[in-house]
Amino acid sequence: MDNIVFANPEFFYLFIILALMITWYVIRGRKSNASLSVSGFEGFADRSAGIRAALRHLLFAFRILALGLVIVALARPQSTNRWERISTEGIDIVMAMDISGSMRAMDFKPNRLEAAKDVGIEFVTSRPDDRFGLVVFAGESFTQCPLTTNQAVVTNFMNELQFGMVEDGTAIGMGLATAVNRIKDSNTESKVIILLTDGVNNQGEIGPVTAAELAATYGIRVYTIGVGSRGNAPFPVQDMFGRTIVQNMQVEIDEEVLQKIAVLTGGQYFRATDNTKLREIYTEIDTMEKTKLDVKQFSKRKDEYFPLLFAALILLGVEILLRYTLFRTIP
Repeated sequence: MDNIVFANPEFFYLFIILALMITWYVIRGRKSNASLSVSGFEGFADRSAGIRAALRHLLFAFRILALGLVIVALARPQSTNRWERISTEGIDIVMAMDISGSMRAMDFKPNRLEAAKDVGIEFVTSRPDDRFGLVVFAGESFTQCPLTTNQAVVTNFMNELQFGMVEDGTAIGMGLATAVNRIKDSNTESKVIILLTDGVNNQGEIGPVTAAELAATYGIRVYTIGVGSRGNAPFPVQDMFGRTIVQNMQVEIDEEVLQKIAVLTGGQYFRATDNTKLREIYTEIDTMEKTKLDVKQFSKRKDEYFPLLFAALILLGVEILLRYTLFRTIP
């Protein structure tokens, strides 16, 4: 609690009435006490009565104090607590995800695409102040979800990602170019693309480096993530009888190109070899791309007049009790 302020300070003028009451009480007391000469000590025989007569002024003091508390309560004392109001400046983030057939590999559980979707959804829901968009690519690319602050929309679109939505292949450059086109006109100071792929660019009219140079022109940072274990990875294939079997296949990720994209745009390249590492990468990106905060102060007020009114009632009750018991015989 903290600072006390008064919502209706004009009620403090009522203390003038209390001052007049005190003045009147003093003047009246002087007039009623005439001097009296006595020839002995008989007038002081009843000392208890004399003490009670002197203490009768407590009744008036209780009443004045009670009225003073009522006046303060009428002025509405309020405690103010200092809180922070945070106005956020969100970041625009487009997630460009590879949905090519090689994302079926099972070195991630249950496979690369499902792992990427799960971690991506966690990342989106952990940043409520940012706008997100979703671009997918394989042999071609398209915008699955434009930039929006509606997290539910983004996560629903991400959940619906599946193989075969576009022609197979790996058009990294096209995926990045589509993401750049979606975010380039953003008015936010921070524009970010997270590009996730597990392969080598083998299709598309725009090369990855060209798309990266375009992103750099618009001040867009690109974080690239290469998905895949090192060496071989289990991959589901169909045999000649139509049965699904698992074979080990070589993992081929063009790390050199992904690193170059990151360097050109001021981002960073990461290599994810399993679900845990992928989650750690998104956590690191989350740390690096913190939403900017503009912190302002405001006061939250709480009325504090009730204890004063309660104390005033207690004092008035004590005055009435004493007046009709201990001081009942005192004029």
